[in-house]
Amino acid sequence: MTTPASPSALIADDERLMREQLRLALSQAWPALQIVGEARNGLEAVEMVQALRPDVAFLDIRMPGLNGIDAAQALLEHAAEGGPPPPALVFVTAYDQYAINAFEQGAVDYVLKPAQPDRLARTAERLQRQHALGEAAPARASEAATALHTLLAPLARQLAGGGGGYLQRIQASQGNTLRLIPVGDILFFHSDEKYTAVRTLDHEFLIRKPIKELVAELDPRLFWQIHRSTLVNAQAIDHVSRDDRGGLWLTLRGCTHKLAVSRSHSGLFKGM
Repeated sequence: MTTPASPSALIADDERLMREQLRLALSQAWPALQIVGEARNGLEAVEMVQALRPDVAFLDIRMPGLNGIDAAQALLEHAAEGGPPPPALVFVTAYDQYAINAFEQGAVDYVLKPAQPDRLARTAERLQRQHALGEAAPARASEAATALHTLLAPLARQLAGGGGGYLQRIQASQGNTLRLIPVGDILFFHSDEKYTAVRTLDHEFLIRKPIKELVAELDPRLFWQIHRSTLVNAQAIDHVSRDDRGGLWLTLRGCTHKLAVSRSHSGLFKGM
C-alpha cells in the first residue's frame, strides 16, 4: 500500500523574522506539513508555487512588488488559462479589519501576525476537512476558485488605494511567466466570448477578465468604453473619423488597428 505524500506548503512574507515565526508555529500546529519554499515577495511566490506545486500557500497580504492578493489573483488567472490548479490559500495579515471581514465571509482562511499555534491548528483542520489538499471534486474546486476571485477583486482595489484605487497594472500569463503591464502602456482592451485581448504598442496578451469587470476597475478618465466589447486608452487616440454610413472609427497613435465606436457610445465624440 502506497503511503500518502506529506502535505507541503510555501510561505511568502517580505520579513525574514515573520517567515521564521510562521515556520516555527506551523511545525507545532501541523507537524506533518513540509515547508518546501519561502518567498520574499509576491512575484517570487507566484514563480515558486508554479515550480514547486505546494498544497498550501501562506501569503502575506502586504509585500513589495506584488502583494499577496495580487499574487493569489495571478495564480487563479494562470489556472484559468490552462495552468495547474492553485494551492489552498491562507492569507497572513497584521490587524486589518477590512480584510478580516472579507475573509470571514469568503472561501479562504487567514491568520493574524504573529501566528498562534492554536489558530494555525484550526486552519489545518479546515484545510483537511474541505479536502483542500487535492481531494476536492473538480466542480467544487471550480466553484471555490470563482468565489475566491469575487472576494479578491474588491480587496485588491482597497489595498491599492485605500478603498477607491484603480488598477495600476494588468496581470497576464505568458507560458510560465507572469507579465505585469502598466495600464498606461495599454492602448486598448477588446473582448470576445472567452478572452480579452490586451494590446500595447509591441505586444498582445490574453486575459480572462471581462470588459464589465475592467470598466469597474480602471480609471474612467483614462479608459473610455467605446463599444460593449472595447475599452480604449483616451490618451492613445490620434483622431476620429466617420465612414460613409456615419459610423465612427478611432485611429490610435503608433497602431494600425482601427476601433469602431458603437452608436450607444458615440456621445463621447459629440463634436463629430
